Amino acid sequence: MSETAKPRKAHASPASGKNERPARGRRAAKDGAKDTGKKGTGTEPSKVYFTDMRCRIGTSLLDKMDKLMLAAGMERISFQNAFVAIKIHFGEPGNLAFLRPNFAKSVADRVKKLGGMPFLTDANTLYVGRRNNALLHMDAAYENGFTPFSTGCHVVIADGLKGADEVEVPIEGGVHLKTAKIGRAIMDADIFISLNHFKGHELTGFGGAIKNIGMGSGSRAGKMIMHNNGKPRVAHDKCVGCSTCARYCNQDAISFNEEKKASINHELCVGCGRCIATCNFDAIDTPWEGSSDDVNIRMVEYAKAVLDGRPHFHISVVNHVSPNCDCHGENDAAIIPDIGIFASFDPVALDKACIDAVNAAPVIPGSALGDRIGDPFKSGPSDKGASACGCAGHSGHAGQHDHFRFIHPTTNWRSQIEHAEAIGLGSGTYELVTIK
Repeated sequence: MSETAKPRKAHASPASGKNERPARGRRAAKDGAKDTGKKGTGTEPSKVYFTDMRCRIGTSLLDKMDKLMLAAGMERISFQNAFVAIKIHFGEPGNLAFLRPNFAKSVADRVKKLGGMPFLTDANTLYVGRRNNALLHMDAAYENGFTPFSTGCHVVIADGLKGADEVEVPIEGGVHLKTAKIGRAIMDADIFISLNHFKGHELTGFGGAIKNIGMGSGSRAGKMIMHNNGKPRVAHDKCVGCSTCARYCNQDAISFNEEKKASINHELCVGCGRCIATCNFDAIDTPWEGSSDDVNIRMVEYAKAVLDGRPHFHISVVNHVSPNCDCHGENDAAIIPDIGIFASFDPVALDKACIDAVNAAPVIPGSALGDRIGDPFKSGPSDKGASACGCAGHSGHAGQHDHFRFIHPTTNWRSQIEHAEAIGLGSGTYELVTIK
């Protein structure tokens, strides 16, 4: 069931080093009201810490990752006896581009050394697959190696068995949405850590920290709101007329025709997603009608709802950069060489640093991006040497080409960064600090 969460105390600026545990009860509500929502809008760039994939003999990449987390200031958070949500994407079975469980173990081990109680978490998916209810989702996580034995912590599916265990959280500074429906386990955590696999995405342009937090933490109803503002539909060829969906609809929005096929009245429907969760025949889904900008903007506001009021820290691994999301049951070849690991208290700066690094990287011939570009040292495939991605062109110098826009030309990843800055989620201006 859904319930409304009270406002919580806004966490301190990353630059201050005073990332405190959130206040509770009356104090939380009182202090939360004082938050101006202007974080990330100042002149000081956010610090993003980076380490590459090179490892000398005797030092593993996981050693470097742990060193990176400490250098970035993760230990400044008070973890003692705190429940720590490590938000990760477990990968759709069949996909091999998702992060190895070893990365999750490295984060969980560091959290435990600092006195925290970590758990890995993700929320159920809207679409049909191996992660659209908690039982299948946990099976998929275990199949892909995310077990308590390999990661050192448990898996908790954030929005419960059927994706309906949610908390309605106020979005301070929200422009398009005023509340967000977030998986309860994520909102119950004292500290939030995002661990992201950075890659392309066919709808949002790229998938990084913001997407992992916003879209990934939303309940099934929340995901529906982000994608198309919450109006499900029925595939009559799959509907068996069992009427289970109607029994769980509190709005009486579902009716049946003479052939006992369900239909949903969108004027009565509030987009709670219960019908999708309760249909055992996958007859109800949501049309993916939201534009790239619409989805990105709502996703950013969901991310702000998740992060406001408690300490948070973010890590992105830029390896196996596939053109599409890890939600696919397959993955295409990487479009660029592996780059490294980034960490920051600011998820917006983190995403921007990863984007810039990807766009500065050479294209791998034979990948989907390589096939679209042809020779990366020549102009794009459109007429008169103009670039199909809308960038200035390709003169043989890395960094002049928007890889993600080129491979998904109908998307606009910049709307994520722009809206995130506008509502105070973080800053797209950053200072990169390299850790050897």
